[in-house]
Amino acid sequence: MATIAASVFPPAEDTTDGEVSLLRVYVLRAMYLVLVVGLGAMIVPDILSHRLIDRGVIASLLGAVWLLAFLGLRYPLTMLPLLMFEFAWKAIWMIAYGLPQWSAGQFPPTFADDFFSIALGAVVPLVIPWSYVWRHYVKRPGARWR
Repeated sequence: MATIAASVFPPAEDTTDGEVSLLRVYVLRAMYLVLVVGLGAMIVPDILSHRLIDRGVIASLLGAVWLLAFLGLRYPLTMLPLLMFEFAWKAIWMIAYGLPQWSAGQFPPTFADDFFSIALGAVVPLVIPWSYVWRHYVKRPGARWR
């Protein structure tokens, strides 16, 4: 009977292989949910209703991040590069634009809104399981070249 049950109901695969705690996986899912809700509220209306002459480059890029965040809800560890992208662009903006403008006291009209929304991204490096990233993206051998 046990063998029949084992073949009919295979054990659920632990996608983390014991490397990342279930709590951390749920925290990652919460971050993807923040992206889904936050970007959905900001970007989707812009994509669905815009002027014909709008360039739409930024809205399209953020729309792609929004779509990929849905995959992050289901595959939080596989989609870690999406969170690393979020962290990278926010860190670049903060170092190259935000902090120099703030320290010089010269702000563009959108500075307060930009700074607030980008500073919220300071949570992202706290939820990324960096030891997992190190093992799976840095130390792991890359794909062969030929």
